[in-house]
Amino acid sequence: MSNDNRNAFTEQEKQGLYRAIHERRDVRSQFLPDPIPAEVLARLLEAAHHAPSVGFMQPWDFLVIDSVEVRRRVLGIFERENERAAQNYPGERGETYRSLKLQGIVESPMNLCITCDRSRGGPNVLGRNTIVETDLFSTCLAVQNLWLAARAEGIGVGWVSILDQHELAQVLELPQDVYPLAYLCMGYVSEFLAQPELQAKGWRSRLPLSELVHRNVWGKALEPGDGLAPLIK
Repeated sequence: MSNDNRNAFTEQEKQGLYRAIHERRDVRSQFLPDPIPAEVLARLLEAAHHAPSVGFMQPWDFLVIDSVEVRRRVLGIFERENERAAQNYPGERGETYRSLKLQGIVESPMNLCITCDRSRGGPNVLGRNTIVETDLFSTCLAVQNLWLAARAEGIGVGWVSILDQHELAQVLELPQDVYPLAYLCMGYVSEFLAQPELQAKGWRSRLPLSELVHRNVWGKALEPGDGLAPLIK
């Protein structure tokens, strides 16, 4: 069987894609004050808008947030929820948690909220009859598209997940059916860390892929003679 694939990218193009995937980081503390040029931001939004979506519903909207007042209100939500979350980790683990910087809401030159309109496409969307959460899944793909494109542009992105979504929706004046799925801090950075910050700080390590790949059914590992087995670390 021929391995010739005329639809594949060139080796250089593939290397660029895989580099963006492996070097993407959740950025929190390396932001520079330089603004993101409008043409660059437009490219990132275009990349996000070209994400796949179930039933082609395209449930996302993008709120570009440069208002310091709005960001300070969001920061207030984070600070309260972060302190509440810290109560989950007693002792030394709690001290480590409090030492982590988990947002760059004000330090970054801009924030972006990617929302999911849960009513878009009407009551019956192709492919959504059984799994109604596919609108949320689709919006997550838009986030990933933007994140990888941002890495290729040298722009850091940090997802702030320690927020009360109902209160955030009020601050952003969202309509009732619009859910604030991802609140992102964005900007050029002084560096991209060699490994994820939580891994570098000893919070968690990357799981071995070899423990996460199953063959046919859950719990059945790859056979030693399987051609895939020696390639999975």
